[in-house]
Amino acid sequence: QSAELDADLQNSLLTQEAYDQGRRELQVRLLDEVKTTEAPARVPRNPAKILALVLLVLVPLGSVSLYRALGNPKALLPPAQQGAAADGFGVIRSEAALQELEAKLVKLPENPDGWLTLGRSYKELQRYDDAVRAYEHLVKLVPNEAQLWTDYADAKAMSHGQSLLGEPTKYLNKALELDANNTTALALAGSAGMERGDYVAAITYWQKLVSLLPADYPDVQMISDGINQAREFLAQQKGGKEKLAKLPTLETPVEVAANPALAITGKVSLSPALRAKASPDDFVFILARAAEGPKMPLAVIRKQVKDLPMAFTLDDSMAMQPQMKLSGFDKVVVLARVSKTGTPMSQPGDLEGTAGIVKPGSKGLNITIDTVK
Repeated sequence: QSAELDADLQNSLLTQEAYDQGRRELQVRLLDEVKTTEAPARVPRNPAKILALVLLVLVPLGSVSLYRALGNPKALLPPAQQGAAADGFGVIRSEAALQELEAKLVKLPENPDGWLTLGRSYKELQRYDDAVRAYEHLVKLVPNEAQLWTDYADAKAMSHGQSLLGEPTKYLNKALELDANNTTALALAGSAGMERGDYVAAITYWQKLVSLLPADYPDVQMISDGINQAREFLAQQKGGKEKLAKLPTLETPVEVAANPALAITGKVSLSPALRAKASPDDFVFILARAAEGPKMPLAVIRKQVKDLPMAFTLDDSMAMQPQMKLSGFDKVVVLARVSKTGTPMSQPGDLEGTAGIVKPGSKGLNITIDTVK
């Protein structure tokens, strides 16, 4: 169902709001299915549901850090094939493009970008054995990248009935040795703890995860519910209450500081020539992204056309991840987009304006939305 939601959003069959609502409903159902009326001291009936929940919520986070490390995996493809990737994370759904990439990798087996694209694409297509093969090759080329070991663990688990026991757990441990704050690895390590009945581990990993996420991250509550579920199971184990008493309580995540000195301010307006092309209820996204590197917004504001013209401030408090902040980049692109589909991703027919490349801390920008994409 998650894949169906993603596809509907990509094909403009859902607005961003409808997509977000669908994800929330799916997450609630997954979490409900984790709960069981059997003796709580036992492993949950279907630990794969916990894995599915974690993957649905957190895998996109890890993808961003990996892209910062390896760049753009689509670059290995010829220009005509690069458009076959359906999202900003290099997932290819075109069979022709996949075959082209595989042929390239026969000639260039030492190219990590290509193997990354192949592995992620196979996972998306649910060809998990092929994904495992790609990641097995990739971690030999890039052995010190935590996110690769995390993705390898994910693919291995999916190829073995969604179980994280055994090799997937070993790969997650390797990932956390390399980066103790890798959010996806922490999420999956907690899920592995739940699967083997090690609720102390699950609580420990997930509480650390929550501490690393922004306070307003939309799925923090879902993760917190998983922690509470693990606490309930632990309390019913022999000696569990004593173990529980030694564990720290779940704390509210620390908000990312706004860092006002590096905030970007300005004003956005809609060109009179384009007013007829926009509805008052169309969404307007004002965002900053790195001038070089991942295209994921570093800060984003969502308003509506009826709010224009308007002043805006973009700062670190709007970060989607603590490590992806506006202040962490020397140069950023600031733009405003009227979205006809309700998503911040650029689509044909969107209206757009940009302030170009600026430095964090720039003040008084003037952005006029004056271009049809």
